[in-house]
Amino acid sequence: MLALTSTDYDAIRLSIKVAAAAMAVSLPFGVAFAYLLTFRDFKGKVLLEVVVNLPLTLPPVVIGYLLLLLLGKNGWLGSLLDAAGIRLIFTWKAAVIASACVGFPLLVRSIRIGMESIDIQLIQASRTLGATWHDTLVTVILPLSLHGIIAGSSLMFARSLGEFGATIIVAGNIPGVTQTIPLAIYDYASSPTSEDLALSLCAVSIAISVLVLFSHEVFGKKLARRR
Repeated sequence: MLALTSTDYDAIRLSIKVAAAAMAVSLPFGVAFAYLLTFRDFKGKVLLEVVVNLPLTLPPVVIGYLLLLLLGKNGWLGSLLDAAGIRLIFTWKAAVIASACVGFPLLVRSIRIGMESIDIQLIQASRTLGATWHDTLVTVILPLSLHGIIAGSSLMFARSLGEFGATIIVAGNIPGVTQTIPLAIYDYASSPTSEDLALSLCAVSIAISVLVLFSHEVFGKKLARRR
């Protein structure tokens, strides 16, 4: 029997909400960057690849601190948002931004793998028949790279569920407001009397991640059969 409190249920709901929002916000940008890196040649392409993949090598705490400097009241973007009455730091929206930054490379890499597997002759045939780049993207590239898009979305969702370092820096650890599953587990782990609660949240986190990855495998196999 899982030992969960009302605060734990809030953390579970918030984790799913943050992961889903981070995935939804990042998906259009992930497709755009994957398209640029796969089908376009331009000066600075290597630099763009480095920037996109940088969060994979940086500690999440570093990403969180840089976001804090950027979005805080004294940051150049944060000061503009503050003047407009928009507050991001220490809200659930900051957790979304942190999760999106940390998981973005996984999304782009998966979509890019899907796009690189497309037969270039199909794209050339589409352009020869008079399709614009936009038509080719919508009718050829996106449908044929759907497996990569689903894989990237699944990985990013699962990664966002486990995000800790960047989130605690920019969103804090406020129960019922910004406390996600990893942050709640962190609280329980520091108390020797809360082992059962920590294990219960670990079990929930594992169950959600398994469900996401299982769904990805099922959808992936269905798409493979249709090809």
